[in-house]
Amino acid sequence: ACMFTPYDIPNVLIDGYDVVNNKPKTAAYRAPGAPIGAFSVEALLDELSEKLGIDPIDFRLMNSCKEGTRRADGTLSPLVGGVEVLEAVKASPHYNSPLEGKNRGRGVALGYWRNNSGAACAIANVNPDGTIMLVEGSVDIGGSRTAVSQELAEVLGIPVTDIFPEVGDTDSIGYTSLTAGSGVAFKTGWAVYEAGHDIIRQLIQRASMIWEASADDVEYVKGTLQHKSDPELKLTFKQIAPRMIETGGPVVGRGNVNPRGVGASLAATLVDVEIDQETGKTQILRCTAFQDVGKAVHPSYVEGQLQGGTVQGLGWALNEEYFMSEDGQMLNSSFLDYRMMTALDLPMINTVIVEVANPGHPFGVRGVGEGNLVPVMAAVANSIYHAIGKRINQLPMTPGVIMDTIGGNGR
Repeated sequence: ACMFTPYDIPNVLIDGYDVVNNKPKTAAYRAPGAPIGAFSVEALLDELSEKLGIDPIDFRLMNSCKEGTRRADGTLSPLVGGVEVLEAVKASPHYNSPLEGKNRGRGVALGYWRNNSGAACAIANVNPDGTIMLVEGSVDIGGSRTAVSQELAEVLGIPVTDIFPEVGDTDSIGYTSLTAGSGVAFKTGWAVYEAGHDIIRQLIQRASMIWEASADDVEYVKGTLQHKSDPELKLTFKQIAPRMIETGGPVVGRGNVNPRGVGASLAATLVDVEIDQETGKTQILRCTAFQDVGKAVHPSYVEGQLQGGTVQGLGWALNEEYFMSEDGQMLNSSFLDYRMMTALDLPMINTVIVEVANPGHPFGVRGVGEGNLVPVMAAVANSIYHAIGKRINQLPMTPGVIMDTIGGNGR
């Protein structure tokens, strides 16, 4: 249902088929299943907008999902940033710049990924010098240690440089679900949020002991403990940390969660291509990735995720292909033979970060790592169509496939 979710379609019927073959088994691959669905739906939307004489972005805006839209699987859509992403595309310098020259085309597509959650644990140990040793259970494959450290620093009002994160193993941290589904900044972020507030509760008790006051009269504001009615009584985080032992012992914050409220993510790809009519080679001239990320906790890491997913999609669109023997063995199973995109094949991937806060997370976080891949192949297919005037409905769109299509022998 991911392929229809970006849009408000009152009537949807989906027939699904299992196809059995003798090729190697499949496994999850960045937004599994969603890119292929988007490849077909977004090409169809491009055809419809052309036949109706409507700008492809305007056509998508006219039919975009909003909060409360009933999805193809029957559920209601939560607050999503589909309209905001499309408006960002329409307002971008890329979309508003002319594309001149022969055999060139511009394509756009929109994609959806639901994102995920799961159980997560975090332990934050306050050191006497005011630093924190943070132990969390999510394996870091995209900069999540820094992101969750930032979330903890935000709760405590202290510099993120005072937090030292590490990923624990099963002997040192409670159960944490796998790093998958673009869920770490969401679920482990929730865990460190709870751990941070656990620390604050304990520090308020310690300050009340030092001042011989009621804990109800003490508050924690931006890294400082203060008495509500006596402005002279203040202790910063750095000042109270050395006094932990004399006021009751170490302070350890814990967060153990299995949060709901996951925020889905919508992404768009805008790409310009040029086709060599003699060889069928596709040259990527310009590419911009757009995505609603909820809240960009670490913007440069978010940008890297958008760029990485986009490059992966460009490779899938143009180069990456399995060659199989008659008995089902893969013939190009090395990086020497399996053609992947390199920096020499690509321009700079520009990014536009859209922030529509997820109301189901204290910092508005949505998953970032997978939605950016979903629309890429469809956007490339649409751009190739506008360059050569013929549709290609298979992946990858290699030079041979393009030459067959140009010559009227499209497969």
